[in-house]
Amino acid sequence: MQIPSGKKVYFSSDNHLGAPTNALSKPREEKFVKWLDEVQQDAAAIFLLGDLFDFWFEYKHVVPKGFVRVLGKIAEIKDSGIPIYFFVGNHDLWMDDYFEKELNIPVYHKPQEFTFNEKKFLIGHGDGLGPGDKGYKRMKKVFTNPFSKWLYRWLHPDIGVPLAKHLSVKNKLISGDEDAKFLGEENEWLAQYAKRKLETKHYDYFVFGHRHLPMKIEVGKNSTYFNLGDWISHYTYGVFNGENFSLEEY
Repeated sequence: MQIPSGKKVYFSSDNHLGAPTNALSKPREEKFVKWLDEVQQDAAAIFLLGDLFDFWFEYKHVVPKGFVRVLGKIAEIKDSGIPIYFFVGNHDLWMDDYFEKELNIPVYHKPQEFTFNEKKFLIGHGDGLGPGDKGYKRMKKVFTNPFSKWLYRWLHPDIGVPLAKHLSVKNKLISGDEDAKFLGEENEWLAQYAKRKLETKHYDYFVFGHRHLPMKIEVGKNSTYFNLGDWISHYTYGVFNGENFSLEEY
């Protein structure tokens, strides 16, 4: 994709809308909608890198209620002709085809390569990548197993949705959690993942979410790993202006 002069590509991750409750997350949703409204003015594309919702599960005919403002704004932006790309995170990993059918937004379950103005990007949510985090990797295999999803659909939504929301709130990296600490450049799993990828192919930028911490780490010659932070306490996002990538705060 060639970025037209005066246009930018925007990246956002980890809103966790609905946490700890829909009512308490509403101000964050309103702030994010305001940001979407502003970036719409000069966006060439928008990337949403997962955990937009703290919990999302698609039954055959039901999706979690709420989030009308953000879904409406995303639909408006997409309908205006601006491409939007959604990457599934660990809190919305049960997303199926609702975004694709209802909003015409592609949904990715693994990191994807993109090229903007000859700059090569590897983009994804970031969960389960790199060394370590073995407990979560085992759990993810269970949660993404088609049989597990089939079983969960047998729970009535009035039971399945609140149960999953409760478990999600109890087990996530959120602002202030002791796990959401910078591990050092040599110990950050996604930085190590980026370095390993560079052994076989060059990328100018690695852009991920998941860690809830805004980061910029040089991982190779002319290669940089960025973590987008979150919309819980940092309110940070990424911008590519056609030449350079930067982290900004809203």
